[in-house]
Amino acid sequence: MPENSTEVTAAEIARLAGVGRAAVSNWRRRHADFPKPVGGTETSPSFALPEVEQWLRDQGKLAEVPLRERVWQQLAGHPAGAVPALVHTGCALLLVRDRPTAWLEITAVSDARMAKVLHLALNSLLTARFGPATGDAEGSDGGGGTGYERAVHTPTADELLPSVPLLRAAAELAAGTGARQAFEFLLGRQLAANPRQFTLTPPGLAELMAALVRTGDRPARTVLDPATGTGALLRAVSSPTALYAQDADPDLAALTALRLALHSDTDGSNPTALAVRTGDTLRADAFPRLTVDAVLCHPPFNERNWGHDELAYDPRWEYGLPARTESELAWVQHALAHLREGGTAVLLMPPAAASRRSGRRIRADLLRRGALRAVVALPAGAAPPYGIPLHLWVLRKPGAGVRPSPELLLVDTAEPAEPPTAPASAPASGGRDRLDWQAVRSAVLDAWEPFDGRTPSEPDVPVGAAGQERPGVSRIVPVIELLDDDVDLAPARHLPSPAAAGGPGELTRVRDRLTETLRLTATLTPPPADVCGPAHWPLTTVGELARAGALHLRTGGSGTGTGAAPVPVLTEHDVLGSTAPSGTLPTAPAGSEGPPEEPVLVEPGDVVVPVLGGGSVARVIDEATAGAALGRNLQLLRPDPAAVDPWFLAGFLRGTANNRQASSYASTATRLDARRLQLPRLPLAEQQRYGERFRALAAFEDALRLTGRLGGQLVQGMYDGLTDGTVTPE
Repeated sequence: MPENSTEVTAAEIARLAGVGRAAVSNWRRRHADFPKPVGGTETSPSFALPEVEQWLRDQGKLAEVPLRERVWQQLAGHPAGAVPALVHTGCALLLVRDRPTAWLEITAVSDARMAKVLHLALNSLLTARFGPATGDAEGSDGGGGTGYERAVHTPTADELLPSVPLLRAAAELAAGTGARQAFEFLLGRQLAANPRQFTLTPPGLAELMAALVRTGDRPARTVLDPATGTGALLRAVSSPTALYAQDADPDLAALTALRLALHSDTDGSNPTALAVRTGDTLRADAFPRLTVDAVLCHPPFNERNWGHDELAYDPRWEYGLPARTESELAWVQHALAHLREGGTAVLLMPPAAASRRSGRRIRADLLRRGALRAVVALPAGAAPPYGIPLHLWVLRKPGAGVRPSPELLLVDTAEPAEPPTAPASAPASGGRDRLDWQAVRSAVLDAWEPFDGRTPSEPDVPVGAAGQERPGVSRIVPVIELLDDDVDLAPARHLPSPAAAGGPGELTRVRDRLTETLRLTATLTPPPADVCGPAHWPLTTVGELARAGALHLRTGGSGTGTGAAPVPVLTEHDVLGSTAPSGTLPTAPAGSEGPPEEPVLVEPGDVVVPVLGGGSVARVIDEATAGAALGRNLQLLRPDPAAVDPWFLAGFLRGTANNRQASSYASTATRLDARRLQLPRLPLAEQQRYGERFRALAAFEDALRLTGRLGGQLVQGMYDGLTDGTVTPE
């Protein structure tokens, strides 16, 4: 094996060959000549790429390595490391996009000559795009700093020489996908390969935060992110004229600068002004006199060494010196210091920042002066750390002649109210894998936009008149109610439950629905069963029926969104809870080649079975669910209605003994092989008799779920009403 050869993991081998990871594991077990690991760990070994490619070709499993995979492997195996290689690639792709003729001329020479000429071309391009390598910030970006070094340094010819083959391949990839998409693909791969090195802001959250800084119909034109990370927040801003960013990590600052340059003005003709700096933002603000329309920030949480002692007399602490344990409140005041009057800041905050006693004086002053306008509780899984429901703080820079707002908007999307028809067994909301960002965005903006449209200087506008408050989800709270000893701003502390918020009237409606559902449940209760011996039918299996063409088997989880009308996804949780499709299709990865993969769409009469868990669940698709995409860990059985009744099929698939004999067991999960499930061989008319009985059992089961949910809602509402005084014990 050549020295410093690129290494690949089992997952990357699977991508090269277009198979799943399980296939790679099988190859390692079954083929003695499969390449031996050269690195990694026992549980996650790595292999030499040349050896893997040769073995795949010898086995006829690899005709040609896809271009994007080849580019990624070159980048990952770069002798200087993946991040410097990615910076070189971003510089080259910016040149490809903005000066395509110059790029063609540069690539027409030898590698050694290309490295020297490319250095000069990149120096000219980067200077034009980001300013001189060093200089006085005053006048160049409005920041008023004493000096700066730009985030993207011009690589020398010696540094570029090992990258030349990579840059040629990246330009070839960009010719098919576009320079921006090629860079996004490579950056995404780098972030995914090193998840613990980066704190990411998910795209759905970034889009929500960017939407909150709009003022009416006017988007924010100048925006600052003082803890930019990978630039996700600034990338979500619509039509900016100037973007400013700072990060303590020089590598992240360079990648962000290139990402934003490639993302804005795709034709390169009217570039957005970009100023990206490196440095500790709180200790060494790169833009000390800069004021902008909006600030977006996902700051680091729970920092003790943020500069409390050396920054004690900093003029940014207009609302009070943050305690050593309150680094987040330092970021809040840093954001306010950079806003123009009336400008808006949105920061992602840990929930403890809303209630810790050490920060109550600063929170109180933010409320009194009208700087804090809203606190939004997000569902757990919205952003790292994924286990807790983070908050968004929306702030507005107070201006001269404008009365402070006497109210604060509180929104709680951490546990959205369930729809009235949701079954009791529906899974709890939240979780990064199944977070409904569209629902979260709608809940937040539906509360914020009417509230933000109010005129605080009109004293006769009553509280709550700005828009309809939603019990348990949003409430406009007078500031005077919050200025107690704790100044606790956690939305859940001030929002009553939906049932209690409706008072006795809502509880009466819940009780009436429960009574009606109990009557329905009694009607649907199965009649006494006739006692008889076990039947001895001739049996067949789902696999035999599939081979005979009596039904078709499909597996969920493939397919991507196309950007057209969104297609809901029927998830494993939806099948287990008998709820409406709640998932969304993933978007195609940036730089992916070919048309997007079509998802499997369910049709009326399909039977859907979960693969994992070993539970006896089978769902027959009705007209309301038809058209949804089949999600991961689900198998679809589509019977020929002239041969197999769908309710008969679903009913027998739910038999406990049937599931046991068709299940296999791993160390942590039970997996169902639908092909091994058995059915009796019966005429269609007899199948339909059984099918009607199974359909009635399913209706009874749904009624029981609804009864349990309504009963729980009534009981909790009564407890809440009795304890807060809205319901009397009589």
